[in-house]
Amino acid sequence: MRAEPMHETFMISAFEGWNDASQAASEVIHYLIGHYESKLIHEINSDGYYDYQATRPMLCHITGRARIIWPHTSFYDITLSPDLHVLVQIAPEPNYHWKDYCREVLHVAEDYDVTHVITLGSMYAACPHTRPLPVDISSATCSCELDREYSGPIGITTILDQMVCNAGMRTTSMWVSIPKYMNTDMCAQGTLELVHGLSTILGVPLDTKDLAAKAETWKMKASTIAACDDRLSAYIAKLEREYDLAQRARTIASLGAPQAEQLVKEAEAFLKHME
Repeated sequence: MRAEPMHETFMISAFEGWNDASQAASEVIHYLIGHYESKLIHEINSDGYYDYQATRPMLCHITGRARIIWPHTSFYDITLSPDLHVLVQIAPEPNYHWKDYCREVLHVAEDYDVTHVITLGSMYAACPHTRPLPVDISSATCSCELDREYSGPIGITTILDQMVCNAGMRTTSMWVSIPKYMNTDMCAQGTLELVHGLSTILGVPLDTKDLAAKAETWKMKASTIAACDDRLSAYIAKLEREYDLAQRARTIASLGAPQAEQLVKEAEAFLKHME
């Protein structure tokens, strides 16, 4: 068994595309790059990993010259505090050769002595914007511990998590749920929830002032949209009741069994009302 390192070196990874509902996960990386001292230290080129009809190159003009930007993976060293540097990875999700791609990522992680990889994701779900967006965090030190209860399609983050575990590193997977009725805009609230989670894992307070303001704007827009649609308002009210009931269930479960009977009665009444 690998001994626990005295000081962990973190790599934070996010991928645009399937794993990135409303860009909530990839925006965490962009936010960190923009708000802290950062330095580009490595890139993985696109050859063999991308379908250019699905992930197209971009044409841009810099200083009057046309330049083609190909899909690629970027790694940055970010200084979060005088005592903490992290490696971050941002890329479109590859279309091909996922195992080869993850091996390249692992080589970079090993070159920079990474001991703990954090993968970020966001997904659309039945949750209300008026409550804290759910964040699921799973940590593992071996592949057998990954996603024990889930069966279904997976993204590149799960492959990377498993290969990181098999290489003897620690891994943490963090996913935020985004209201599926807000599936067109960037979700600053989802990004904020992930940054809060990172603060806890990294053990350092992260600056969220600008992001919190954007999250409030996103919530106000969602409330305005709901106010203009009676059916959507009713749906959100239903989600709020379900969320509050689940929260109450967790609270009572943490207190012990004596209050369970009352909870069951409330749940039965709620379900009867929904029929």
